[in-house]
Amino acid sequence: MTKKPEPILPYVIAWLVLMLLLGLSVLSAYLDLGFFHPFVNFGIAAMQAAIIFLVFMRLRGPPSLKWVFAGGGFFWLMFLYGLGVIDWVTRSGFPSQ
Repeated sequence: MTKKPEPILPYVIAWLVLMLLLGLSVLSAYLDLGFFHPFVNFGIAAMQAAIIFLVFMRLRGPPSLKWVFAGGGFFWLMFLYGLGVIDWVTRSGFPSQ
């Protein structure tokens, strides 16, 4: 029994959307958005991550064991980012400028 090949169109569309979001990210680096600059960049990054999770990691559809491992990986990534932020916030002793 031969397996039917997957359609390539969703992957091409996802790649094109990711390239568009990359361009928006680069463009936002040169724009003066003031207070909203981090929010715009985090929003773009969240959309890119969602596309990668849903399309390339094949997390669409009903919950399965893949969701458990993806959630665990995301939890540990946030845990490590949190530790890095805590380290950066609590450091002292740098020479003042």
